[in-house]
Amino acid sequence: MDITLSPIGTIRSPFCDLVDMPIQPKGAGETLASIEIKEQYLEGLHDLDGFSHVYLIYHFHKVQEAQLSVIPFNDHTNTQRGVFSTRTPMHPNSIGLSIVELVKVEENIVTIRGVDVFDGTPLLDIKPYIENFDKVEGATRSGWMQASLEEVSNKRSDDRFV
Repeated sequence: MDITLSPIGTIRSPFCDLVDMPIQPKGAGETLASIEIKEQYLEGLHDLDGFSHVYLIYHFHKVQEAQLSVIPFNDHTNTQRGVFSTRTPMHPNSIGLSIVELVKVEENIVTIRGVDVFDGTPLLDIKPYIENFDKVEGATRSGWMQASLEEVSNKRSDDRFV
């Protein structure tokens, strides 16, 4: 089965070097960015501005080769982990996912806050965050990942996935 995906737009962020970027939206804080939506998808932005947050689904276009085992940024033990238990960009299909704050929508420009994405990243889709659909209630587990919120917020990328 062949799957063909075409970008609906481009993410424009202040991050132009893959090293020293935030590794998750929590580390991006107040960082503003924009998404340039292609004209043929403009109608799809109708009503989006009523949501506080959105999921961005994008293509890690700088990934050269997938890896099935990696040492993630937030693993203090430097242990090789299966790529599917990580959020590294090295997954076989190089698809990224971030939840960001939606600031505004003006024509084909979507302004977002808290972005952890490289400038020029192809955007595949936008989906609204809906608390009643998406919020996980009760106890959750984070597997091997034991970093605190502060550690995650302060962690920056290095050159291991460049």
